[in-house]
Amino acid sequence: MEIKSVTVAGGGVLGSQIALQSAYKGFDVTMWLRSEGSIGRAQPKLDRLVGIYTQTLEAMKTDPHAYCRGLADSPDVPPEKLDELVARAKAARGAIKLTTDIAEAFGDADLVIEAIAEVMSEKEAFYRSITSVLPERTILCTNSSTLLPSAMMDFTGRPDRFLALHFANNIWKNNTAEVMGTSETSADSYRSVVQFAQAIGMIPLELNREQAGYLLNSMLVPFLNAAEALLANDVADVETIDKAWMLGTGAPLGPFRILDIVGLNTAYNIVAASPQAQDPNSTPGRIAALLKKLIDEGRTGVNAKAGFYTYD
Repeated sequence: MEIKSVTVAGGGVLGSQIALQSAYKGFDVTMWLRSEGSIGRAQPKLDRLVGIYTQTLEAMKTDPHAYCRGLADSPDVPPEKLDELVARAKAARGAIKLTTDIAEAFGDADLVIEAIAEVMSEKEAFYRSITSVLPERTILCTNSSTLLPSAMMDFTGRPDRFLALHFANNIWKNNTAEVMGTSETSADSYRSVVQFAQAIGMIPLELNREQAGYLLNSMLVPFLNAAEALLANDVADVETIDKAWMLGTGAPLGPFRILDIVGLNTAYNIVAASPQAQDPNSTPGRIAALLKKLIDEGRTGVNAKAGFYTYD
């Protein structure tokens, strides 16, 4: 099936990125948000992303290291073409429709990408709320970081047209898209999603079978959990733990900088889902408590200009 119209459910860190990248690559994009307040919070995220796209494309005129695979097909792009891409990014922002109306958002979608909180009950409520308005042709994808699509497929009413499409953060730069179906996902739906990922500038990473955490997060989440455990158990402070990783491996970012980029709400939802987190004296319980404290203070990560670190 050819995909033209895309609806992104959720305006968080990745939801806003998926929406802008899809519009930048020429798709008709709608964002569905739960409330007018959610729309108000999503708009500055989109504006910030347009600023990043613009700055990156301008930098590419003089700095080959500024090249981002998701923004241009080649690092050898002439300046006049880069100006066209800047104009395209700005136009994409204006073309994205933001709405709270379910019928308006989902009534004519070829593809729906769900990017709401990592809470199973919320995902179930969402999928059940849209089944009556979806066209027969619509393919549903979850951008869940850790939950298996097979655990959600019965909520959708269309298990043959449901699968996972998981993006890495900063998708214009880290342009991967993990595609993971269930035993019920049709070959046509799977292939259509792979083609869509390619069309928005991603490199599809096709999984042969379901895996909790997919590829990236099967490696990343244990790493971040280990760093959070060191902090929660008072082994060292944030800066020292980050330095240990960066100086010891040559990595440009430490785990707490990465957590700020991912967003602390996502990190909290993942650890809070662990039964061990119910015990406040356990390590998961301590991690959940320190993340909850930061979230309650409004320090949810880079988009809030504060998380473990403070940002200009």
